[in-house]
Amino acid sequence: MDRKHFLKSLALLPIAASGMRLKDLNKITEPLPATEKMPVLFLGHGSPMNAIEENEFVTGFRNVTKQIPKPNAILCISAHWETNGTFVTTMQSPPTIHDFGGFPQALFNVQYPAPGNPQLANETKSIIKKTIVGLDDKWGLDHGAWSVIKHLYPNADVPVIQLSLDYNQSPQYHYDLAKEISSLRNKGVLIIGSGNMVHNLGMVAWDKLNVADYGFDWALEARQKMKDFILNDNHQSLINYKQQGRPFQLAIPSAEHYLPLLYTLALKEKYESINLFNDKPVAGSLTMTSVRIG
Repeated sequence: MDRKHFLKSLALLPIAASGMRLKDLNKITEPLPATEKMPVLFLGHGSPMNAIEENEFVTGFRNVTKQIPKPNAILCISAHWETNGTFVTTMQSPPTIHDFGGFPQALFNVQYPAPGNPQLANETKSIIKKTIVGLDDKWGLDHGAWSVIKHLYPNADVPVIQLSLDYNQSPQYHYDLAKEISSLRNKGVLIIGSGNMVHNLGMVAWDKLNVADYGFDWALEARQKMKDFILNDNHQSLINYKQQGRPFQLAIPSAEHYLPLLYTLALKEKYESINLFNDKPVAGSLTMTSVRIG
């Protein structure tokens, strides 16, 4: 929908009843102002318990904010929002979604009341040309988003929106779509991919949860090859991960935790620096490796 038809549709809404003023409508549809280019992050989020535990990974998340400017807003691509089509959250106050089970009540009690950003949602929709992006007012912030972002900005004072993963599409499609949101980096938007490079819950060594740096041979091999590809800007090999042999097949039994990495890498420009942190295996079949670009 173009701006003219969007505004026409807004005119049909009960604006007076909702208390929304004309200047609020203009703000929603105006482009975001230009800023210095923001970095991009891929965060290995691991267990939801990282939201309430103190460990080296949480420290790694917190240290990132010491190295980057504070953003005007965050756009998060989380492994935990898969949809039929592509959507972006547009509500003003996104709820905290506890999309897991079997954890202590203390984890379910966590709320992360960061505001949304309808203006950013609409601009994201407008700049993506590869597909029609739907505006979603029901999802909120899943644990792939809030469990890590709460450590970056504990005061919940940075607006957050989420962009969904279309489960119908190929890795190449997601990589190409990510390039279309690159202009947001120049508008104070911190783009975060949240997942895990190596993520095979079916092979977790539950008896090794508390063993430091424990990884199966195949997980360590896949992690090393992924890191080599990342550091050498060999994105095509990462896109074609199904061609990289059995370690990759075991590391990525399904794509949802891996695809956010491709969104992050697609946004890297030729001469930008890239840094790895939290680069540790967990419970045999997971890695927490995280990436900062810029």
